[in-house]
Amino acid sequence: MVLESLISPLNAKNNPWKLFFIGCVYSIIGLFLSYIVFKEISGFLMVFLISIATVPLIYQVIKNEEQLDIEIKSEWKILKEHSKVLSFLMFFFTGVVVSLTIAYVFLPVDMVETVFEIQSTAIQDVNNNVSGGLAKVGLFKAIFLNNLKVLFFCLIFSFLYGVGAIFILTWNASVVAVAMGNLIKTKLAVLSASFGLSNLASYLTITSFSFMRYMSHGFIEILSYFVAGLAGSIISVAVIKHNLENEAVLYDALDLIIVSLVLLLVGAIFEVYVTPLLFPTYGYA
Repeated sequence: MVLESLISPLNAKNNPWKLFFIGCVYSIIGLFLSYIVFKEISGFLMVFLISIATVPLIYQVIKNEEQLDIEIKSEWKILKEHSKVLSFLMFFFTGVVVSLTIAYVFLPVDMVETVFEIQSTAIQDVNNNVSGGLAKVGLFKAIFLNNLKVLFFCLIFSFLYGVGAIFILTWNASVVAVAMGNLIKTKLAVLSASFGLSNLASYLTITSFSFMRYMSHGFIEILSYFVAGLAGSIISVAVIKHNLENEAVLYDALDLIIVSLVLLLVGAIFEVYVTPLLFPTYGYA
């Protein structure tokens, strides 16, 4: 297909920064196609279209990673190779977040409400579940358990569907974009009413604050999901190719799962104890 031909697996692995622009392109195409074709379910369809455009590239890369598990004996070298894949996945995720955030802020209000309705509802549900005067320890527990559930589904979806985690992660990218866009719009409205926004610096300050408010811990959490998804995908490909009896594959997948859990714990600590100090704002999302 046309979108699949935009970049090859080798090119993506050697030039991970290109995936930022691929993420932007896939997101904008998915957003407008979903709105034009099935407006009523455009929020869900947008995530599906972005994901399905990414599947061929991710699947080919995962196949190569599983083969490396067999060929390379050093676990450190294997993890180093995996880091290249994780790098381009993070660039892709960032591209999706940035493009959808810009769309949320600048597209007409009625279009935004239609396309991002389901994401807005999800954010409200999260707010209701983890807010309400919880102490720091209780909030940390709630956030960590919620993130652990997402990680578990990334692992299971990747195992069952090969690259199934990409759908969950694209969904999370769209939710983060709405949360960031909401914060940008709210702060712009407040500053406009109070002082007026007469220069570009005000917009850039608010945008950078909103981005860092969510991504200071979000990058760690999303990376943990990608690591878990990579582990599940490697096991999935090994099952298909009948390489599961190779201990190197299982050890590598186990190492990745352990790394993902450590990252998830660090991300939750940052979200509860560090981010609010660096970027104070109201509410949870």
